[in-house]
Amino acid sequence: MAKEAKRITVEIGEAQLEQDLERYKKKALELGATRAKIIKAEEIPVDERVTLKCQIPRCFGYGVSAHCPPNTLKPEELRHCLKKYRRAVFFVKDVPSEVVVRDKATIKERVAAYEDMFKLVNEVESMAFYDGHYLAFGFAAGSCRHTFCGQEKGCRALEGEKCRLSLRSRPSMEAVGIDVFKMVASAGWDIYPIGSDAKPEDIPKGTLAGIVIVQ
Repeated sequence: MAKEAKRITVEIGEAQLEQDLERYKKKALELGATRAKIIKAEEIPVDERVTLKCQIPRCFGYGVSAHCPPNTLKPEELRHCLKKYRRAVFFVKDVPSEVVVRDKATIKERVAAYEDMFKLVNEVESMAFYDGHYLAFGFAAGSCRHTFCGQEKGCRALEGEKCRLSLRSRPSMEAVGIDVFKMVASAGWDIYPIGSDAKPEDIPKGTLAGIVIVQ
């Protein structure tokens, strides 16, 4: 569906920004987010230890995608960029623990859950862009390589070709060093660690997170 573009202005006032942010928060919830919150950009915790965990122990997605470490935006680069922003919309989507736990029996449901989060981020970011927040950008959850190109031989972008889904794919929050566990817990929401040997019956739920940094 086509979106109506607003005229670009040099300055967007605080009142207009807050109004827009409320709309994006509402949109995230309409699209399936379980919870959503407007936050200050300075509240986003960026920590190099998050991307360290991509390497130790080595994640199966490490180095296989243009949007995963070490190929994507570095924590220090993101930290520098965030200094130029004021507000963001942060949201989570709860999913059954058996969907997130790595089991071949639920791979279709797992991929679908991550696809939903990518779509959610895409839609909210697109709304912000057409509202005149043309420097808005977002991060989703999980590896775009395994979400969208799991049946492909490799990541086309890493091979110097055009990404199959260049407007939809993007880094996860963790891939750029955002401490998602800390963000969710700080918001007062529940989140649980799910490791490679986790059993669904031992975990109340799974949580996928996304964020759109607006202005």
